[in-house]
Amino acid sequence: MPLTSLSKPLTAETAAQQVQERLKALHQLVHDIDKKRFVNEQGIVALQSYHQDEKGGQSSQRIKSLYKSCVAQAEQEEELIRKALQKITEIRNIKNERRIQSRIASNKESMRKGIRMKMLNSSAHTFPLYVGKIGEKPPPLCGAVPADPNYIAKVGDMVAAHVEDSAEGKTWILAEVVSYNHNTSKYEIDDILKEQNQKGRHTLSRRRVIPLPLMRANPETDPQALFPQGTLVMALFPQTTCFYKALVNKPPSTHNDEYELLFEDPSYTEGYSPPHSVVQRYVIAYKPKIKQGQDSSS
Repeated sequence: MPLTSLSKPLTAETAAQQVQERLKALHQLVHDIDKKRFVNEQGIVALQSYHQDEKGGQSSQRIKSLYKSCVAQAEQEEELIRKALQKITEIRNIKNERRIQSRIASNKESMRKGIRMKMLNSSAHTFPLYVGKIGEKPPPLCGAVPADPNYIAKVGDMVAAHVEDSAEGKTWILAEVVSYNHNTSKYEIDDILKEQNQKGRHTLSRRRVIPLPLMRANPETDPQALFPQGTLVMALFPQTTCFYKALVNKPPSTHNDEYELLFEDPSYTEGYSPPHSVVQRYVIAYKPKIKQGQDSSS
């Protein structure tokens, strides 16, 4: 099949049913997590008490047994939490798929820029945090980790797209994938602020489309998945939907922190603007300008 697009239409009724099923499962998982956490706490209390009361003899073997029990209980709690996070991700995906299909079907989506910007900011602050197991490396599209070379962004994914702008010439904008044609190796993308009509639609080669991160990286566990200080990047300038060249002044310190960036600006003596905060989702690797004729994008 040459065209990558949404396969089967998801009706409002079906979407609502699927969301309710996952909410019910999530509700049960939250209860299970709470029960498991209580058991874990009791195990830790027992271990601490044994440490205080031990009198030699069989204490070493007993302590090992208690430690193993605590670790096993913690692993079970971790598994329940991961299942709950998966249900949340599924709910987000269902709602996003329904939104895309509704837009494609009616082509009447309309939203003021201020509301759109608020939604984009909220979405960027709440998109999934990668929580790997011990020894696991962050996957592609986690924080600063780039996509695999052959990766094709899915319908509805957010990307940075290199398009012709009447005011600025060629520029990188925030966009959403509409489809991908495997025969031509080209994307159809919509300018995120103009998706309610066809004026913001572009057909672009893969060179001109950069997938945005799908997960946040945790600086406390996976600092290697973040751009370090002094790295040249492209980032969404605050309150705009355009990506500009910037320098990392300070990477995030916690999973809730934003990058502190210095945007390239010749109007300042240093050549860079004062610090601006930008969320992980809208900070990507710097890509040199694509010269005319380097690809066959329309």
